[in-house]
Amino acid sequence: MAPPERTHPLLPYLDDSTSGAEPDGYDLRISVAINGHVVSEPPFSTMYWTAAQQLAHMTVNGASLRTGDLYGSGTVSGPAEDQRGSLLELTWNGRDPLDLPDGKRAFLEDGDVVTLSAWAPGADGRRVGLGEVHGRVVAG
Repeated sequence: MAPPERTHPLLPYLDDSTSGAEPDGYDLRISVAINGHVVSEPPFSTMYWTAAQQLAHMTVNGASLRTGDLYGSGTVSGPAEDQRGSLLELTWNGRDPLDLPDGKRAFLEDGDVVTLSAWAPGADGRRVGLGEVHGRVVAG
């Protein structure tokens, strides 16, 4: 899948428009839930930088990577209100709290459980699950 249209010229090591390779954006479907209530579904397909470009940028700046290393893309956000990728964006820095079944949230509270899950479209319309990760906020 092609990444979004680029609005700024790319540095030569990031310019994938002349490589002749297929576009390598990913159509990952991400879901963010607080205490079991989905609050955002940001589309990875809107990421400005592809995974290959992110990897190239990290390594050209001195990061060493080995087979099996993991790296994060950063916050994934889309253009729609329900596609904002962080609670800071979703609540406009706490100004507009979210209405959840267990109360309003401007920021996470002790005991809240955040769940991230994702899947990708597979062959024949099937879904390829990428799993879930959960984190509970605890008083420190």
